[in-house]
Amino acid sequence: MAPKKSTFASAAIVSGIVSQEQIDAALAALAAKAGGAQITATDVDDDQLAEQLVEMGVLTGYQATQLKAGKTKLHLGPYIITDFIGQGGMGYVFKAEHELMGRESAVKVLPLHKQTPEAIANFTREIRMQAKLDHPNLVRAYDAGHDGNVHYLVVEYVPGTDLRQLVRRQRRLTMQQAAKIVMQAARGLDYAHKSGLIHRDVKPGNILVTPEGVAKVSDLGLAGFMNESASDPRAGKIVGTADYLSPEQIKTPQDITAASDIYSLGCTLYYAITGKVPYPGGSPSSKARRHCDETPWHPRRFNPEVSEEFVEVIADMMEKDRAARLSSAAEVATRLEPWAIEASPIPSQQMTRSAWLPPPLPTGKEEEVLHETGSATFDISELGWGDFPAPSQYSEGTQSAMQVSQDTRSSQGLGDPAPPPLMSYMPSKRLSGVAYVLLTLAIAVPASLMVGLAVGLVVGALLW
Repeated sequence: MAPKKSTFASAAIVSGIVSQEQIDAALAALAAKAGGAQITATDVDDDQLAEQLVEMGVLTGYQATQLKAGKTKLHLGPYIITDFIGQGGMGYVFKAEHELMGRESAVKVLPLHKQTPEAIANFTREIRMQAKLDHPNLVRAYDAGHDGNVHYLVVEYVPGTDLRQLVRRQRRLTMQQAAKIVMQAARGLDYAHKSGLIHRDVKPGNILVTPEGVAKVSDLGLAGFMNESASDPRAGKIVGTADYLSPEQIKTPQDITAASDIYSLGCTLYYAITGKVPYPGGSPSSKARRHCDETPWHPRRFNPEVSEEFVEVIADMMEKDRAARLSSAAEVATRLEPWAIEASPIPSQQMTRSAWLPPPLPTGKEEEVLHETGSATFDISELGWGDFPAPSQYSEGTQSAMQVSQDTRSSQGLGDPAPPPLMSYMPSKRLSGVAYVLLTLAIAVPASLMVGLAVGLVVGALLW
């Protein structure tokens, strides 16, 4: 009987990242652990050999998993893929190391099924846009290229987590912590805006936070330069994530300015301090309608520690009329700075990984399927609305706010209770505490007079 072959050992050699000498050294180490008897690759199972190579630092856990599955492609040009980071709007994101320089980077790979001329043009735009930007609060681009049919973009690797996972882990952030992160993101966006760039997909998942508490805005894959709509294949389409879309992105997607990023950043700040998106529950189309017509619940409904002054900043960022919004991302940063300087350290950890098997690196040959979530580019007609009517026609009342969105299930687990009184809604304009008291009195006093009048009429009738 022919000796059994090690699938793992063969794949490791073919991959080019493991040498025969390293396999022999691993076998020698395993032999020493077993008492010194000489062993070969056929004497141990693939799991043992893989674990030993990981223990020796020859392979990463991701690489070992792929090689055991017979996947031998772990290079993209001069980059060695070392881990799987996650999935972005433009495709899979891997951790990699330059073969000669040794620098760790993140590599974004365009999915094979999306390699249409339009998709490649969008990917090329992203590469060129990120290459123009250099700011400590923006993820930097290092390199780009293609390996066979696989197109990739190499960007700065940011250890830590993203704001969405940070909020899900802590349920919500303090005003100071949220202000520090969003203030930094605003500074990065202000730099991008002054460079002529609009992000168009600002959201918690696109704000990375390092263990030191430094925030960096990432994923410019949906971004576009101002005044270049004629050359942008996505011009006139709704671009972004439904929970964070500005009203003008929905109603006039052909006319987007930096103010749209400020609105989305306001939604992001709302999520950071409440653990809930502004308009939870419902379909993307219903969320879009509510962005245009409804006011979100007052943040203190979910976080009693939030001050009215802080809520005013969020309200000014989320004004539905972009002319009434804060004028620039720089102004957002200035307004948040008083809270940011009081921020305590943010316990940022590595991103959590799914228990599912991480995907292999595309080879350019096999069929690939990528299930995307979150960011999207679509026509208004795809929402089934036809021509966009007046926003008032899309009001869904308060019942829709009782549904729980995907972003909030982990924080409370239950739907919202019955709709609160008027005072629980976030103001659409800046209102002081005195104004709220006056508003309450304006509602309560006439109501009490009516009740008193009714009681008086009943008593009078009985006495008569």
